[in-house]
Amino acid sequence: MTRRAKRFLEILPGALLWSTLILSIVLSVVKPLWVVYFVIIFDLYWLLRILYFIPFLLTSWWRFRRALKTNWQAKARSLENYDRIRHIIFLPTYKEELAVVKETLRSLSEASYPSSRMAIVIAGEGRDEDNFKRILAQVEPEYASKFASFHATIHPAGLPDEIPGKGSNLNWAANQVIPKIIASGFDPDWTIVSSFDIDTIVHPQYFSCLTERYLSVPEPTRSSYQPVALYNNNLWESPAPVRVAMFGTTFWLMTELARPEGMMTFSSHSMSLRMLVDVGYWQKDIVSEDSRIFLQGLVRYHGEYRVTPIHLPVSMDTVSTGHYGKALVALYKQLRRWAWGVENFPYMIEKFVEDKQMPLRVKIGWTFKQLEGMYTWATAPLLITILGYLPFWVAPEQLRSYAIFQNTPFTLQWLMRLAMIGLFVSAGLALTLLPPRPRHYSRPYAFAIMSLQWLLLPVTFVLFGALPAIDAQTRLMLGKYLGFNVSPKRKAEEKK
Repeated sequence: MTRRAKRFLEILPGALLWSTLILSIVLSVVKPLWVVYFVIIFDLYWLLRILYFIPFLLTSWWRFRRALKTNWQAKARSLENYDRIRHIIFLPTYKEELAVVKETLRSLSEASYPSSRMAIVIAGEGRDEDNFKRILAQVEPEYASKFASFHATIHPAGLPDEIPGKGSNLNWAANQVIPKIIASGFDPDWTIVSSFDIDTIVHPQYFSCLTERYLSVPEPTRSSYQPVALYNNNLWESPAPVRVAMFGTTFWLMTELARPEGMMTFSSHSMSLRMLVDVGYWQKDIVSEDSRIFLQGLVRYHGEYRVTPIHLPVSMDTVSTGHYGKALVALYKQLRRWAWGVENFPYMIEKFVEDKQMPLRVKIGWTFKQLEGMYTWATAPLLITILGYLPFWVAPEQLRSYAIFQNTPFTLQWLMRLAMIGLFVSAGLALTLLPPRPRHYSRPYAFAIMSLQWLLLPVTFVLFGALPAIDAQTRLMLGKYLGFNVSPKRKAEEKK
């Protein structure tokens, strides 16, 4: 694909979103009736979308609750080839504190699945070498003997053809370690690789469930495995807007898990070593390595690649800085980084054009889903909360007597009231996912606060929904590519 064609694909998502926003403003003045009709249709579409998603969310929540009660280790052990399965867990880290690393290793070593069948790879950065070596010196003597093998790598700074970040760190670590692990007896067809953020605390039965799923699904090497991502490690200490945004992310992921035929991997997840070797490991010049590695598999196997849901949680940190305002800024940057997944769109189209074996229906399905998802992420919050009412503020006086102008505000109000069903469902489910309240969190009416925080949804919908997506898509459109920023995590004193 030529550079000009690639730039067109980089521009397309941003051009669609800015065309919508600009036309909404301009037409509100020159053709307000057009905008009124469009807003009614769009709000109706959004209501139907919410009503469509709620059953999937409830289904996924029910499967989640059922999975928590299942003895996955017993189920996995009863399956043929159980003894052949091995696990490799990659833990890239940069400027993390000792307590975060130790807690993650503790959760891995205490899992119901035998840690003696796990290989741990802690991947540090040369930019943080002294801190990394200090942490390694304290955790390796305590935890190395608990696993099949324990590896540490340091990703050199300034290597050519890469950007600093998680993807390039994983690429370096995999090239350094995986050949050694394979040589030690790990069979790529029977080895599962997990890529975890360093603050990931796994459910005790996660690797047992993952093993059971790998041994049960057809062609397990042609699938990635996605758990439920919870941001519970320090949830009680987080600002209310952060909690609402993180629960929103969890509910979006749970909805996707109920219809996995169109989903990509997100954040901490797992995959077969065979696929990872076949695609040449993670790419080192991108930010969104979690979804890109799925696309690499999808392209490598000509569309015959999928996500298998794991309805058990892995828990991670919310952004935390110790300062309310700084936490909101960090949240915005984290969500912008997630929205930077728009960088996958040009890659996906380029590979689809080159791939003559992938079915056309698969290409069309993925293209539509990605483009529609990016477009609504950036535009829906503004169209629903602000721009949808603009025609009624600026329309000329002669149009205000029209029945459509007099009735539409009430129609929109009723559509949004019906859409509040999604808000009540989210608030109710959020209470069931809360971690135990820490002893030091003595604020009265804590659970009432956790319920009332959902009144912030319209604000977070715009500030931490549309704006980060607009930011990311505009940067790609202008060729101002985003680097990888690390979200600040818990301080050591917060976890005592």
